Amino acid sequence: MTMKTKSLVARLNRFCFTTPKGQILFGLCLCLGTLALLGSVTRSHQKGFVAHEWGTFTSVQGSDGVLLNWRPLESSRLPQFVYNWQNAGLNRRAYSAPTFTKSSMITLQRMETPVIYFYADEKQTVDVSVSFPKGLITEWYPQASQIGPSTIPASALVTKADALAHKVGAKPEFTFSSFSKNHAARESRARWANVEILPTKDSAEAARSLRQDRSGSHYFAARDTDSSLIRVDSLNPTNPEPESEKFIFYRGAGNFTTPLLVTMQADGIAISNTGPDALEHLFVLGLENGTGKFIPVQRLAPGEKQIIHIDLSDGVLPTKALSEQIGQSIATALVSQGLYEREAQAMVNTWRDSWFEEDGLRVLYVLPRQWTDQTLPLNFTPKPRELVRVMVGRAEVITPKVQLQLSIMLTRAQQGDTEARQQALAEFKTLGRFAEPALWLATKNSPSQVSQAAWNLYQSAAQSAANKSL
Repeated sequence: MTMKTKSLVARLNRFCFTTPKGQILFGLCLCLGTLALLGSVTRSHQKGFVAHEWGTFTSVQGSDGVLLNWRPLESSRLPQFVYNWQNAGLNRRAYSAPTFTKSSMITLQRMETPVIYFYADEKQTVDVSVSFPKGLITEWYPQASQIGPSTIPASALVTKADALAHKVGAKPEFTFSSFSKNHAARESRARWANVEILPTKDSAEAARSLRQDRSGSHYFAARDTDSSLIRVDSLNPTNPEPESEKFIFYRGAGNFTTPLLVTMQADGIAISNTGPDALEHLFVLGLENGTGKFIPVQRLAPGEKQIIHIDLSDGVLPTKALSEQIGQSIATALVSQGLYEREAQAMVNTWRDSWFEEDGLRVLYVLPRQWTDQTLPLNFTPKPRELVRVMVGRAEVITPKVQLQLSIMLTRAQQGDTEARQQALAEFKTLGRFAEPALWLATKNSPSQVSQAAWNLYQSAAQSAANKSL
């Protein structure tokens, strides 16, 4: 400190502590400083909670943009502790059980891994419910107090009581079992009652006790965030321990369209916005034989159409480099939509292998919030002070090239070509869960004997893969 500065400080001290005006000024400064400090503390310790959600909607189509039916649950990789309609718990059954099995469920859309994160500075309890009017929720964790559409067989005592009530004039839809806190739900919905949110500062230690499993790579990556731990009553009288997790997880499938139309034309790939809201952060991505490239499109206005040229013979990157580059671009886009950085990165890491490493042509894009709210209504009691919902659409395109190559392989295989048979089996493996719709496209104009032989070959390959996964 210089002599001049010391002199100035000394004069200021004498003014503040020895003169009436100085004392008033000092007191005013002290009050303002205290208020500013209190304001800072208030902002850093806010009441209520924050809820952030992300998820994806995946469809598969031909080059004409028409969505194809596929089996969205065939390749599910989830931990064994996740609930589904073969393991719903609490004596619950799907209202129409056959439609909920992995092998029989055929739909246009797969709602993949929505997760809801919570953040709170103090312990609190919240009820959460999500409806899926155009689809079915097929998996969930922690245990839901209600999941539907479902049935719960009533006990003999309740059945007798219902019969008596109906006899004396009760409405047919009335049942005494509806008074149970985990009664059956007729609608396609899930409800988690009394979700306990732990303060974020108390969650780190408790998170070490979260359940683990050797399967489910598309589940555990979602835990890598700063979110609060939640606890939910298992509702199981024989195992009353609460279930803990870093998020609420659910997944489903349904028959509906998304607002992006993708078609292949002679001059490139046409992407069209068929919805009433703008589409943002679109990525056209092509991968082939371990290399690929992507082309970003910042915005697509309602009714707008753009032609994208993506040439995989020039300027491609190895898969690993491509994955890092597009992964960072998509994470940045997700943050711009309101997700925290670690949430965005967790989403990218969850789907990195499926989005950026599988051969094929696909378009990834952020779905409008209004579309999400209409497709998947979400409610909280009490309401969060902040709610962010970011859903990514994925349009997987079976290109004419893939369709033609597979058709040639299958025709030659039916004629006894052993090499072509092995090539077809390898292509089924590469296509993975999209192999069945690709097979349908490849054989729709084939002679019946070729088509039958092709489907027999596919079923044999699918059964072999299922046996290896057991």
